[in-house]
Amino acid sequence: MSGGTFVGMPAFPTAAREALGNAQLRHNLAHATGTIRAKRQRLVDEVNEVSDWEELRLAGAGVKEAALRDLGTQLELLEASLTANGATVHWANDAAEANAIVASIAKAHGVDEVVKVKSMVTQEIGLNEALEAEGIAAWETDLAELIVQLGHDLPSHILVPAIHRNRSEIRDIFLAEMGQVGRPAPDDLTDEPAVLAAAARAHLREKFLRAKVGVSGANFAIAETGTLVVVESEGNGRMCLTLPEVLVSVVGIEKVVSTFADLDPLLRLLPRSSTGERMNPYTSTWSGVTPGDGPQEVHVVLLDNGRTNALADEVGRQALRCIRCSACLNVCPVYERTGGHAYGSVYPGPIGAILNPLLKGVGGPGPEGEQVDSLPYASSLCGACFEVCPVLIDIPSVLVDLRAQVVDAHRGGVPKVEALAFKGAAVALSDSRKLAFGERFTRLGLRVARRFGAAKWTSTRDLPPAPPESFRAWWKRTDGGRS
Repeated sequence: MSGGTFVGMPAFPTAAREALGNAQLRHNLAHATGTIRAKRQRLVDEVNEVSDWEELRLAGAGVKEAALRDLGTQLELLEASLTANGATVHWANDAAEANAIVASIAKAHGVDEVVKVKSMVTQEIGLNEALEAEGIAAWETDLAELIVQLGHDLPSHILVPAIHRNRSEIRDIFLAEMGQVGRPAPDDLTDEPAVLAAAARAHLREKFLRAKVGVSGANFAIAETGTLVVVESEGNGRMCLTLPEVLVSVVGIEKVVSTFADLDPLLRLLPRSSTGERMNPYTSTWSGVTPGDGPQEVHVVLLDNGRTNALADEVGRQALRCIRCSACLNVCPVYERTGGHAYGSVYPGPIGAILNPLLKGVGGPGPEGEQVDSLPYASSLCGACFEVCPVLIDIPSVLVDLRAQVVDAHRGGVPKVEALAFKGAAVALSDSRKLAFGERFTRLGLRVARRFGAAKWTSTRDLPPAPPESFRAWWKRTDGGRS
C-alpha cells in the first residue's frame, strides 16, 4: 500500500487558506479537541486538589532537561545497557540511514511485510514508503493510523492521526479498502464505534499472527537499564512488541532519560495531557532479549535526523523535551481551524511549528525551504500552548526566535517591500529630527503605500488614515494641552 508523504506540500498560508474552506474539517476538529481539552482540565484540577500540577510540570521538565544537558553520556550508557541485554544497537544520522537499516534487517529475514506500533519517528523518516520501495509492506496497527493508511491519507494530529475523519467516513474507508489488503470489513458494517473497532480487530489479527518482524518507536529510553517504553491505549502495540520473532525499534536520541525513577513524573504527565486519563491502559517495557519470551532478536536504531542541530540552538533546544502529548494542538486556535495537514509535517500544531524548523533548519532552498520557513508564523502567539505544555516548553518564545532566524536567513539580495518599509521606520525612529521630518509626509506615504504593495499587508491588518495633525504639532499648538 502506498503511504502518503508531506513532500511537496505548499507553504502554511496557502495550505491553511484551503483548509479554512472545509466546514466539515472545522466541525470535526472543534468537537474532538474540545472534548479532549475538557477531560484534561478535569484531571489537572483533580491533581491540584491533592498536590500541585505546576510542581509536577517542573519535575517532568527537569528530568528531560537534565538528560538533554548530558545527552552524550546518557546515550553511551543506553547503548551499553542495551547491548548487555542482548539487543543490537545501530546509529543513524538521518532518515536514509535509518530506513536502510530497518530494510536490511527485514530483508535478512526474508519477509515482505512488517507490523508497526504507532510511531511518530518512523513517520518522520518516511519508513513505510522506504520499505515499500524495497518490496516490503508496513502495516499500521494503531486504529487511527490504520484509518489513515487505508484511506491513503496523511496524519493530522500527533495523538489522533485521523481526528479529521468522522465515523461515517471511517466506515466508508473500511468497506472500500480493507478487502484490498487483507480481511474485508463485514457487509453490514455500521458507523458505531464498537462495530468499527471490531472490524479493525479482525482485520489486524491475521497480520499479527503471521508477522515475523515488528517495528516500533519508543516514548522513553532509560539509560541505566537499557529499557524502552511504549504507552498506548489499544493493546495493538503490545501485540507488535511481543508476537514477532524480530523487533526493530527506531528511537530519537532525545527520548533518553537517565533512570527508571525518572519515568514517575513523565508517566503521570503524559496520559493526563494527551488523552485526559489518569493512566494509559497499556505501558509496555522491553530491555533487549529474554530467552523464550517475546522477540528473540531485538534491534534499536538511535536516530539523530537534525536533533543535534536543535540541541545546539540555545533557545530552541527546549523543544526536544517534548513528550508528544499533543496538548498544545488541542488548545491552539490556529490548529483548530486549519487542521494538521496545513503544517506539512507529521508534527503539526504549535510544537510542529518549532520542531520542524529546528530539525530541518531555516532558509533552505526551494518549496520545501519555503514551507519550513512559513511555520514559525503559523501562530497567533496567544501563549495557550505554553500554559498547557506538561514539560514547560516556552513555544511562543521559540517561535519569535525562529522568526528572527528566518529573517536573518533571507538577508541580502533584492529586499522585499516589507523589509524596505521596516528599514525606513528604523531610520526615522532612531532620531527625533528625522521622525519630525518624516511626519510631514505621512499622508503622502500612506497614499503611495496603498497604491504600491500594501494590499497584502492590509488584507489582514488595519491601515488607518493619517491624523489631520501630528502629535508634535498638537503639542506645540496647545502647549501640551494646557491651552
